[in-house]
Order: sequence, then structure tokens, then C-alpha cells
Amino acid sequence: MRFLLTDEQRAFAASLDALLTAAGTPSVARAWGAGEHTAGRALWSRLAEAGVFAPAVPETYEGMGPLPVELAVAFVELGRHAVPGPVVETVLAAALLAGVPEHAARLLPSLVSGKVMATVGGAYALDGDVAEVVLVLADGQVRLAPGCRPVVRPSLDPARRLAVPLPGGELLCSAVPPGALDWARLATAAQALGVGLALLDRTVGYVRQRVQFGVPVGSFQAVKHRLADAAIALEFARPLLFGAALSMTPADIAAAKVAACEAAYTTARTALQLHGAIGYTAEYDLSLWLTKARVLRGVWGTPAECRAAVLSGRRPGP
Repeated sequence: MRFLLTDEQRAFAASLDALLTAAGTPSVARAWGAGEHTAGRALWSRLAEAGVFAPAVPETYEGMGPLPVELAVAFVELGRHAVPGPVVETVLAAALLAGVPEHAARLLPSLVSGKVMATVGGAYALDGDVAEVVLVLADGQVRLAPGCRPVVRPSLDPARRLAVPLPGGELLCSAVPPGALDWARLATAAQALGVGLALLDRTVGYVRQRVQFGVPVGSFQAVKHRLADAAIALEFARPLLFGAALSMTPADIAAAKVAACEAAYTTARTALQLHGAIGYTAEYDLSLWLTKARVLRGVWGTPAECRAAVLSGRRPGP
């Protein structure tokens, strides 16, 4: 299969890239991790206005969806710019609510417009301390939690803040709507691919500037091989991601998540090694993508879980 984005999809990606570049997302992410949400909420509103969440919401509820390819295009850019906040969880919340019409009309238009931020969790909920809508998945049910405790649990990724949902709340549905979790995996895979691409770009730029023995370290064959391996892994993940967005089958989406997250993680390890000691410094912006690559690898489906989903989705035969 040869997959090419349309002119409209490329323009969508370019507009998001310009918006996020101008927003200075590294400083926004650092402020978000420190519990200062003003800049992050302002960016959230601009992203919603640009149509980031609309592809996950049906037109009936003021969205544009379902448009999984456009969603993947958007989330690659969110990953490239290390956008903080429960972006994947808002997409999952939209998918969960879309399967419950009596609640969808009440909540989805606000998610599309960015007026309301949503998150989804179990024992912990990402950014539950700031999200207005907190959905809890437990015992196969979906509940609307009355809020979260003010205590925030630290994460490996400083921009990911984990809060504890309050017990009880309104029962939205007694079973998770089919296919809802696939949207979370697809968005996570796209975000991971963007994270990997950003890490590769930053590392290539760094090794061109850093000089050792009188020459740029990027001229060393061993460095070139490491970067080539990372680039190949990311480019192999790209068609799997967009192929999965076209088919929206669980096995394809699981395969895309494994490929994209493992490629991002491989690139993160390469970036860390080639940056040397400065790569370990939390104050250096590279750390925003390094930690995110590690965390995305395990959320909404570990590598083992996704590989099992791929195997279970195979047709019988050799």
C-alpha cells in the first residue's frame, strides 16, 4: 500500500506546526508540569479552534468525525512539539461518550470547542486535577467521577500529572463501547511517532554542531549508523500508523502502536547517547521528549498487550 496525505491534510499539519512553533511549547510544558495551567489552557483553546479534537467527534455533536487519518495527522504534530495535557484522553473520552447518545449531546460539543477538558483513567487519571470531565473505567463500566483528589502523583514525564479520581459518580454505561480504546491507541501511536521525529531532528542538528577531534561528531560512521537505524524505524512506523487509521481494525492499530512507540523509544535512547552528558539534564529541552517517549510506550496498551492483540487478530493459515 502506498499512502500519501492529501493537500488538505498536509495543510492541516503545516498549520498546526506553525501554531505550536509560535506557542513555544517547551515552556508551556514546563509550566504545566509545575501546576501552572494558564498558558496550557490557552494553547488548548487554540488547538481546539484549529480542529484537533473535532475528527474524533461525530458531526451530530458539532465535530467532523469520525476522521481517524486527520486525527493521526494532528497527533503527530502534538508529539513533535511535546504538547502537554490529556490530549489522548480527551479523544478517548469523546469515543466513549459518542457511544452513549443520551450523554454525548450534553458533553461532546464542549470537548470539541475546547471549553471543557476531559480525561480518562482508573486508579489514576492524567491531569485529573485540571480536567472538568473525569471518566473512570472500572469493572467494565464507564463512570463520570465527581472530581479528583488534590493530591497529584508524580510521573516519569514531568508534564504528566496523575490525580486520584473520587469514588462514586454517575454511571454512563455498563460496558465500554466497542472500538473506543482503539482511538486512544491510535492517538498515542501518532503522538509517539511525532515524539520520535522531534528527537531525531534535534539529535541530527546537535551532532552537526558538536565538534570532536576537529570535526563534527555527525561525520563519524558509528553516529551515522545509530541515526540511520532510528530514521528507518520511524519511517517503517509511519505507514503502519496511517494504514491503521484507514482500516481502524484493532490488530492494525495495535501493530501501529508497537511500531511507533518502539521506534520513538529507540530514537530516545540514541538521542540520549549522542547528546552525551547534556542529554541527562532536566533543564535541557530534549528531556521533554525523552521522558514522553518512555511513558507513551506503556500507556493504553503495553508492547506485550499490543503484540498479543496483533497475534489474536491474525487470520488462520501460514
